[in-house]
Amino acid sequence: MFDDIAAALDGPGFAVVEHALPEGLVAALLERSRRIDESDFERAGVGRENDHRVNRFVRGDWIWWPPPDDAASAGYLAWIERLRLALNRRLFLGLFDFECHYACYPPGAFYRRHVDAFRGGTNRVVSSVLYLNPDWVPGHGGELLLFEGESASPIERVAPVLGTLAIFLSEAFPHEVLPAVRPRYSLTGWFRVNGSIGGVVDPPR
Repeated sequence: MFDDIAAALDGPGFAVVEHALPEGLVAALLERSRRIDESDFERAGVGRENDHRVNRFVRGDWIWWPPPDDAASAGYLAWIERLRLALNRRLFLGLFDFECHYACYPPGAFYRRHVDAFRGGTNRVVSSVLYLNPDWVPGHGGELLLFEGESASPIERVAPVLGTLAIFLSEAFPHEVLPAVRPRYSLTGWFRVNGSIGGVVDPPR
């Protein structure tokens, strides 16, 4: 599977893999998402550091960053680490680390078209989204749309079905999340390179 993902990133630049992770691990992550206390979620914003702001006209999701000692997330991070090493071995991307958060989109919430690499900072190289929504059907909405350049038509539409992994080059693909009729959960993350320079640590620790 890692070979297939690497080949896809080297070719079209994205991959959508159903049943990507072991069922037991996906079940543990699903259960973990259900046990996150509602008060622990924070409203997601756009930008970072001094440019960070909440804009409900751009995105309406809520996020929770798991602590380093979170047991269920640790299993996912171990799998992701194997993928990171495989991508570096095959594509020489220089991926340095990985960050991720759980995301909840309440009914009607969306995220307008955007790219994941911050303006002026190129440390996010590969984006990933693992979906945690059992019994999801087309009428529920909530699809991820991937675009190529300025095109108005998506080149890929990803249903947020439990166990599906979407992975793509962060700077290459504008994307958006459509509204759903029920709560929509995912584990969203980014492989990053070490952009530290001039005494400024990037990614920050």
